[in-house]
Parts: sequence; C-alpha cells; structure tokens
Amino acid sequence: MAAKESTRVEYGKTLAQLGAENPQIVVLDADLSGSTQTHHFAKIFKDRFFNVGIAEQDLMGTAAGLALGGKIPFASTFAMFATGRAWEQIRQTIAYGNLNVKIVASHGGVTVGEDGGSHQAVEDLALMRILPNMVVLAPADGPETRAMTRWAAAYHGPVYMRTGRLAVPVIYDDTYVFELGRGSLLREGGDVTLMGIGIMVQTCLDAAALLAQDGIEARVLNLGCLKPLDWELVLDSARRTEAVVTAEEHMVTGGLGSAVSEILAEHCPAPLKRIGLRDTFGMSGKPEALLKHYGLTADDIKQAAYKVIARKANHLALPVMDLKAPKMAGR
Repeated sequence: MAAKESTRVEYGKTLAQLGAENPQIVVLDADLSGSTQTHHFAKIFKDRFFNVGIAEQDLMGTAAGLALGGKIPFASTFAMFATGRAWEQIRQTIAYGNLNVKIVASHGGVTVGEDGGSHQAVEDLALMRILPNMVVLAPADGPETRAMTRWAAAYHGPVYMRTGRLAVPVIYDDTYVFELGRGSLLREGGDVTLMGIGIMVQTCLDAAALLAQDGIEARVLNLGCLKPLDWELVLDSARRTEAVVTAEEHMVTGGLGSAVSEILAEHCPAPLKRIGLRDTFGMSGKPEALLKHYGLTADDIKQAAYKVIARKANHLALPVMDLKAPKMAGR
C-alpha cells in the first residue's frame, strides 16, 4: 500500500525548515496552530510566531503590515475562516496592495469530516480565484505541498494555498519541482482527459485504472495550480481526447470545473462533465462516507468519463485558437 501524508502536516514541517533558512519568514495563526500545523514553527521560532487569537480579520491585517515591513508572513487558519470571515481584509489589503503575504489555510473540503458543514470550506478556491494578483494552489500530496510551500516563500506576491486534514497517498517523489502556471501530466491516454486538483488527483488516477480495465485509456492531469491555470495543457488535452472530466473537493461553481469550462468555451469546446459539490454545503460524517455521498469517488469519475465519451459522436470538433494564456496583472 502506498504511503500516505497529510498536506497540512507537510506544510507545517516545511515551514519550520524554511524558518531556519530565512530569518525574514514570520508565521501568524488564529489560535489553531495545532490544527494548521504551524506549531512546528512556533516551537522553534517563538519570537517570529504570532497567535492573534480568534480574530481572522486582524490576522490578515497584521500579516499585511508585516509584509509592508519587509517580512515574509505566512498566515494560517481554517480555510472557511480565512477566506470567508476575512475576505474583505484579503481583498482590500493583501490582493489590492499586491502584498507579499502567504495565506495557507487548512481543513479545505468535505474530508474535514465530523466538524461538519460550518467548518468544511467548499467555496474557498472560488473566493480566492476571483481576486486579482492572487495565486491559488491546492497540492495533491505531501511532496507537492513541500514544493509549493518552498516556492511560495521565494515568490514575491500574494498566495493562497489550501491544505487538507486527511492523509492522502503520495503521488510524487522528492525530486518534484513546482512551477507557477504549470500542471502535470500523470498518465497518458487518448480516450478522455481526467483533470483533478487536491486530493481528487489520486481519485482521478484510481478512476483511470478502472477505465483501463474496460479498455478505455484516460489522460490524467494534476492542475493543482488553479490560478494561473495551465491553459496550454488544458487545451492540448481537450484537443487530443475531445472529452474532459474535472474533479474537485469543492463547488463546481468557481473552482476547477468553472476554470476549465471558461477555457474550453472560449477556445476549444469539448464535451465536459464536472465532478464536485453542486449548490450545497457539507455535513458531518466520516470522510470516506462524505466523498461517496457527494459523488467524489473513482467510480463517479469513471461514470462521468463514459458520459463524455458517448457525447463525442455528436460533437463537432472546432480548431484550437489563441493558445496564449493571459498574464496576471503586474507579472
């Protein structure tokens, strides 16, 4: 059985390593350091760790001030509170000011489990994706979390990264290097493209294995860099397979499904099915049961793949146009 790692734990460990490498890194938390895993940093660098308490708006404002003072602040709390309660502060100070703040929020998605819908952020990626200047990331496993955290520390500008509570299978090895605006081709195939983000990348790989048993070859992409998205990879894959399924532990509105839909609608229409939550909140339950309830399993992706493949016969292929992706403002 493949090893499993929690993305929030790997973030916390990497943050502590970065603290030893760069004295300009400071960390802030909203009284949840045990859950967000920033406690690893706090134990070593007590004078560079700030617990602002249950005051997420102050968390973001303080992080903005530290960035203006030349520090590299990492601000962490639950994704629901980071992107929901403090959205105005993120917009008005961090994004609008294009400040060098890294928001790394844990407990994204329904696999938060028993904490229930009030704590399960299923809108966070959409809320951050809409903000100008904001880079939006959702790592698929431990190695990608470590690589994205290190990249964020070196990048000058606002970053939002979602981490999860659940331990997930390891996909990459430690040679993995993250590049802004680049996705990963994890499996080649010509019949359908499965595009995943976060924990759903492994689920896409599992679905591809199920499809292969039926003679269907699926191309699998990891699009953990949601913004800026890898337009070239998305369009090339849609052109090659003419059938696309997106999968995310998030609302289909505003997240990966929306991002891919926008690209395909403008540049290369292809049959598409979006796997994710649809106009609903989460609920309390075991993570595996919730994934099944909301249709976020490998079998759900498999069935969606068959539906888009069936639509190919009635689909009029159009030429791919304008492969140049728009640049983020100020980049």
